Amino acid sequence: MDTTEQQISQWFATHMEHTAQAATTVAPQIEPAADAFVSTLLQDGKLITCANGNANILAQYFCTALLNRLEQDRPALPAINLGADATTYSAICRDNRFNDTFSRQVRAIGKPGDLLFVVVDDGHKANLIQAIQAAHDREMQVVVLSAREKSDITSLLHPEDHEIALNNLDPAEATPLLLMIINTLCRLVDAKLFGG
Repeated sequence: MDTTEQQISQWFATHMEHTAQAATTVAPQIEPAADAFVSTLLQDGKLITCANGNANILAQYFCTALLNRLEQDRPALPAINLGADATTYSAICRDNRFNDTFSRQVRAIGKPGDLLFVVVDDGHKANLIQAIQAAHDREMQVVVLSAREKSDITSLLHPEDHEIALNNLDPAEATPLLLMIINTLCRLVDAKLFGG
């Protein structure tokens, strides 16, 4: 086996190790978060997501799976990704208010009974922290899916909030696991709301 093949094999082996570790460490955190999504939806609330950079792809994927479907046909579920509106995002940044990119939108469209879902793959930026603070100001519950444990965000969470935290992985290692967790959350939501 040449050096490149050895490196590829090592990347796969590392991924499998991280997956096995996550299966035991975060599994107990997943169902309570899914239950929070289900409770919000059953009370006519909506799920609002936000994320920075590549994690925004995961936030959009989550919304797409809810608005359309993951595996089974079922009614659409209300989910909005604040990072999907590039025009609004860039307008807020243009006015030198990067830290307000999400909090401004949460204050405008969030309402009591809604839920903010934050996906974080590379540390906890001020705009995500301000989004959580805005959600709490609007009496919204918060769920955080993070590549890192014991972050600045952890200290902001209220007792009714939920955090699913991987074991301090870098974004390249965390992304496939975050996607797996999002798929698991969506499957649980579908099963709890629609059966199957």
